[in-house]
Amino acid sequence: MKFNTIAIVGADGPEAQAALKSLTARYGTVPPEDADVVVALGGDGFMLQSLHATMDSNGNKGRPIYGMNRGSVGFLMNAFNEDGLLERLEAAEPAVVHPLSMAATDTNGAEHLGLAINEVSLIRKSRQAAKLRIKVDGIERMSELICDGALVATPAGSTAYNVSAHGPIIPIGAGLLALTPISAFRPRRWRGALLPETAEVTFEVIDAQERPVNATADFTEVEDVARVSIRQDTAIDVTLLFDPEHDLDERIVMEQFLP
Repeated sequence: MKFNTIAIVGADGPEAQAALKSLTARYGTVPPEDADVVVALGGDGFMLQSLHATMDSNGNKGRPIYGMNRGSVGFLMNAFNEDGLLERLEAAEPAVVHPLSMAATDTNGAEHLGLAINEVSLIRKSRQAAKLRIKVDGIERMSELICDGALVATPAGSTAYNVSAHGPIIPIGAGLLALTPISAFRPRRWRGALLPETAEVTFEVIDAQERPVNATADFTEVEDVARVSIRQDTAIDVTLLFDPEHDLDERIVMEQFLP
């Protein structure tokens, strides 16, 4: 695809800033709000930050983002190379991701909203384990999960916190979400569930005052939650661009065969 205007942005690290200076001098740049495409230099954390910025600044039509790895982790990034950037952008293949929408109610009754491209997680905030009741599409599926927490991950986020919690890796386009417990104590053998992407997952915190829990949707954290509902927001499109030989589907498949 052809892009007429490019915004080049970089993380704060020295590698990303050096690449930003060099690429800007070579290709030029415009403010992200005026660009057809954003080139993000950094790691996966900076990519998530950039994706959220495009959603915030441009409603549900976020600009496509092409990342190049200048950080410590680069699962969502392409390999860094200063040469042939315009040609790489034209040849790049899009991967469209719909974020998760989190609606959380805290113990004071206040409502909080957040969006997550990777995952929504619930984590205990005291020495005591959390107790969670889990509903899927309004049907109670687990009356009590005693754990450190739980999360719901998108396919794009399934290789992040989710896989560290021993959750499944999900290919893009599989139409699934991962519901994964974090250090489950009871039921001890429960490893989570794969759910259709249309599912709405609701966590109710049991004994929320005595066993406080925080909820996080990427960068949005809510303390002392009593109830958290999570669903995919299909009205929002987030577009990542990948070199044809390193697209997101291939990366997810490859990740499953790593030692």
